[in-house]
Amino acid sequence: MEAIAKANHVRIAPRKVKIVLDLIRNKPCDEAAAILKFTPKAACEPLGKLLKSAMANAEMKDMDTSRLYVAACRVDQGPTLKRIRPRAQGRAYRINKKTSHITLVLKEAE
Repeated sequence: MEAIAKANHVRIAPRKVKIVLDLIRNKPCDEAAAILKFTPKAACEPLGKLLKSAMANAEMKDMDTSRLYVAACRVDQGPTLKRIRPRAQGRAYRINKKTSHITLVLKEAE
């Protein structure tokens, strides 16, 4: 049995999220929460909320929360927000603000 939580359109680049996801993959949930709490990365805040949500989903499915671990986690690129930055002599440079779709899967350890 597994519990899934998804966060769509998170305003952070996927490559920044992937660095933190690699830290918590295949870890027990309490250890993953501690890693997210003490890692100084911007992606840790939305990932911490997502982990709590996945744990709450597991609790609703009557899973044992003390035996949960992060079975799978992935990040996909969402839609890019395109913005314009004015430059000298009437030119304009494009700024791409990337978004992420994050998926977290928790399972019970045997």
